[in-house]
This record gives sequence, structure tokens and C-alpha cells, in this order.
Amino acid sequence: MAGYYPYLISTLPMLHFGMKPSFSGERFLELCRQFIPSADIEALKKAAISGEYIDAKIHPTLKKWQEFDTGLRNELVKIRCLHKHVASEKYLRAEGYVPAYITHLASTVHRTPDILEAEKLLGQGRWYFLDALSFGHYFDLDFLLIYALKLFILERWDRAITADKEAVLEEALAKS
Repeated sequence: MAGYYPYLISTLPMLHFGMKPSFSGERFLELCRQFIPSADIEALKKAAISGEYIDAKIHPTLKKWQEFDTGLRNELVKIRCLHKHVASEKYLRAEGYVPAYITHLASTVHRTPDILEAEKLLGQGRWYFLDALSFGHYFDLDFLLIYALKLFILERWDRAITADKEAVLEEALAKS
């Protein structure tokens, strides 16, 4: 089955940040099911579609992604807790070394007054990290994992843009 990775990957459309996704994450999994082993499908499903973390020993690329994403989320928690004068320790996930670019991205997002623009900055930051992570992976499972993560980012961004803003506001006000 591994011989089918180049065929599958060469048929996938290019993804660019901000574009409307060509297909859903579920459709992507359907395409992959035809060409790759079921264990790899499960890794794609858990890591990219449901957002679960999987055994990073098997997938070093996912380990790097999880470290980046956890670091970014932790930095956002720290900034928000500092702003609200609340202790952040109970909200943090596993701590580790956080590169300066993650801290910079989190502070830039926090300072952005427009919520939609802040979400766009988060998506772009994640996208650029995935671009860097994809170097050297052209026709393998790592490429598909990165592709699925990018597709997830595009779907999230598409939902944010096309959401009925009035309905979202009314729902938020009803909850408060």
C-alpha cells in the first residue's frame, strides 16, 4: 500500500491559507482510505480531524506539531490569565521550552482588538509552522498529516468567515 502515497498526494489540490477548502476533512479521509493502510487512516483521523494527540514516538512530525500547538495555547492562557489577574497554572498543559516566535505570536494575537483578525493571525501562525514542518516530506504519511492539519485550519477559518454573526452574538448574549 505504501506505493500509493505518491499517487494519492499528487492528486490532492494545493492548499493556501484563506482559501475555501476544496473538500471537507471527512472527504479527505474517504480519499485516503482507498490508498493507504488503515493504521495511517486512524492516525490521520485522531491527529487532524478530531484534534486528539497520538503516540508521537510513531510520528515525529506530529510530536513537533503538538509541542508547537501546546506551547501556543499555553502562552495564550498565560497572557489571558495575567490580564484577568488569575493564576494560570491550573489551566496549562504540559510545559516545556517555548520559542520566542510562539510568545510573540500569542502576544500579537492578544493585542489584536478584532476577534476575527486575531483568529486569522492564529491560523496564519499555525499555517507557517506547518509549512516549515513539511520541508522534506513530499510523498509520505507526514505530508498527509500536515495536509490534514492545514485542511482543518481552512475549515475552521471558513466557518468563522461564513458564520451568521448576528446569530452567534445573540447566542453569546443569551448564555451570559
